Amino acid sequence: MSEDERDQLRRKFEAYAENREPRVRDELVTAHLGLAEYLARRFANRGEPLDDLVQVASVGLLKAVDRFDPGRGLEFSTYATPTIVGELKRHFRDKGWAVRVPRRVQELHLRLGKVVSTLAQDLGRSPTIGEIAERAGASEEEVLEAMEAGRAYRFASLDAPAAGDDDNQSMASQLGEDDPLLAGIEHRVALSPLIAELPRREQLILHLRFFEGLTQSEIAGRLGISQMHVSRLLARSLAKLRGSAEED
Repeated sequence: MSEDERDQLRRKFEAYAENREPRVRDELVTAHLGLAEYLARRFANRGEPLDDLVQVASVGLLKAVDRFDPGRGLEFSTYATPTIVGELKRHFRDKGWAVRVPRRVQELHLRLGKVVSTLAQDLGRSPTIGEIAERAGASEEEVLEAMEAGRAYRFASLDAPAAGDDDNQSMASQLGEDDPLLAGIEHRVALSPLIAELPRREQLILHLRFFEGLTQSEIAGRLGISQMHVSRLLARSLAKLRGSAEED
């Protein structure tokens, strides 16, 4: 940017500080969109689309334009940079996590990326947890907690190939299927105390019929009674259970 262009922008900032004219504001924002995009690119490759980061940085730019005081003698870029970077960091801290974790852990996790990269260059190898903790000014437990929290940054799609699967099967294909017996658990829990109130022989008949799957004739042969008697006892037991359940 030439000196003449900088002078024009200074005058526009002075004019905007006095009249808050939307047109002037738009011109100032447009003139500095390149700065917002440049800062957004510094946060690329962290799991967020660049277009989204540019939008977040643009919000920070708008705030910087509104808050900038040209009377202090600062260059706008000097003032705007920490404002835009702060907006980007807040985005990662507050909206980029699939599972909410404590803010201190989020901030440490975001800081560890730069710490690990710098240490790896200085040491010529991967740093240990102790070395990372010392450079980050945190305990080893806090570093491990922050690294573990990084797994909560985003959900993995169940349709994505499972790790270590050469057949490219999705994670969903390796999950168990629905248990058809689960739907009956609630009914069993509700009926158990009611069944316990029935006479012992009626409890046994219900067990043989509905849990062991015996026919009425098979139950009659096992208990030494007629099939008709089994049928009457079953009907009476079921009627009692139905009436007690409806009362509850």
